[in-house]
Amino acid sequence: MIDINSLKFDEKGLIPAVVVDAHSKKVLTVAYMNAESLKISIEKEMTCFFSRSRNELWLKGETSGNYQHIVSITADCDGDALVVMVEKEGPACHLGTDSCFTNEIFKSETREEYSLDVLYDMLAERKQKMPEGSYTTYLFSKGVDKILKKVGEESTEVIIGAKSGDKAETIYEIADLTYHVMVLMNEMGISLEEVRKELASRHIIDHKVKQEKMV
Repeated sequence: MIDINSLKFDEKGLIPAVVVDAHSKKVLTVAYMNAESLKISIEKEMTCFFSRSRNELWLKGETSGNYQHIVSITADCDGDALVVMVEKEGPACHLGTDSCFTNEIFKSETREEYSLDVLYDMLAERKQKMPEGSYTTYLFSKGVDKILKKVGEESTEVIIGAKSGDKAETIYEIADLTYHVMVLMNEMGISLEEVRKELASRHIIDHKVKQEKMV
């Protein structure tokens, strides 16, 4: 842990803070902190910034209710910028969007961003638009029973691949299973965030259980 007094605040006493969702890793916003707001953030474990336009401190969510609970704060190698990992309540942007970064300027035609969040959003779009010829459209049109059947089939394929010791085949089947599970999630209105929160709660419980067993 470094001393916050060793950080390099600018001539106005400010340091930029890049706020990132601790679960999705999505950049939520970029704001500024001074020494006082940083101390408050650490004490409350909630983001507190310095508003350059209003020239005052502001606790994120104090008015909107969209609080940001701090998981960690990390300084860069020069000590003049911060990354703040948070668990958020509600949208991060004052416009009501999940992130402040929504205005795309450039997108490569040869390189593609990919994550479970991107896949989930793509499946949600398929469910909404139901394009013809899409396998995902076919699953949604057949309903939950068909989707559940595919989840069961793919689960079996994972077991067969793993039992045979074939790593490549197991990876392939896990990918198939993941896809079908996420189709099911979309069908049932289950978000990735809800699953992340459930896994996070189990991580805490699992940690405590391991401690108890070690005693």
